[in-house]
Amino acid sequence: MAVNTNRKLHLLASDFDHTLSFNDSGLVLSELIGVQEFEERVRSLERLHLVQQGGELAYLLLHDTDFRAVRTHHLREAGRRIRLKKNIHLLAQILQNLEGVDFTFHVISAAPEEVIHAALEGVIPAANIHGTQFEYHAETGEILGIKRVSAGYGKVAVLEEIRQKLGISYNRVVYVGDGSSDIHVMLHLNRNDGLTVAVSENRFITQIARRTVLSDDALSVAVPVMEEILGWDSARVRAFFEAHGFPLREWTKVRTDRLSFAGPSAAPAQPWAVQS
Repeated sequence: MAVNTNRKLHLLASDFDHTLSFNDSGLVLSELIGVQEFEERVRSLERLHLVQQGGELAYLLLHDTDFRAVRTHHLREAGRRIRLKKNIHLLAQILQNLEGVDFTFHVISAAPEEVIHAALEGVIPAANIHGTQFEYHAETGEILGIKRVSAGYGKVAVLEEIRQKLGISYNRVVYVGDGSSDIHVMLHLNRNDGLTVAVSENRFITQIARRTVLSDDALSVAVPVMEEILGWDSARVRAFFEAHGFPLREWTKVRTDRLSFAGPSAAPAQPWAVQS
């Protein structure tokens, strides 16, 4: 089969927790091994600024005594219990060739790689998953150290490794995320003409991302890609999904301005004037 050399390669990079899933990996793991108050432990680390945002689970697995019993089989089981968003596999399929544009789908997340591998087995190639990597004791399986944490600036480093390996420019990179741990990588891409997409109403991330899409279906990520990269209008986007058996039931475009005024303690010295 002849290779179509006219196709343009793009990178779609996505966070995992709350971006491709509805669950927090750490919370699922905590419930699995019977550890209480996981969210409070995370908030304590956030207040102390000990780790990059998103890297709290890795820190707990290495330093918290309640998590020291965790082994690789616990991480894999937690991954199998993660509740994923719908149609992740279809998103990967439809982005393989859209108008001569091919997307390679990578996951960049601070969640342990074993968790993501188990959750996305058969959906995303293992080589395209870049999560937190640990060093294990050869005999006991105990976590001895951390090789890499894909959180904060760490996500930027991983994204750059992938981009340079693929040999593509920034305007062919799309990053999808949901929260504060994605801020650094989104700012990095925004400065370099990449496309950033938020999939939550987190006000810190929506102010940074170029697009925000809210849905429980992973196919929604394809919409800003079609509009921003392929230049499709809404009618063509609707027609595409209709033709593939996924008609858009609801699509509401909303722009929200969040305002807050602090009232003056006294009436202004001069009346306001509007100049025409």
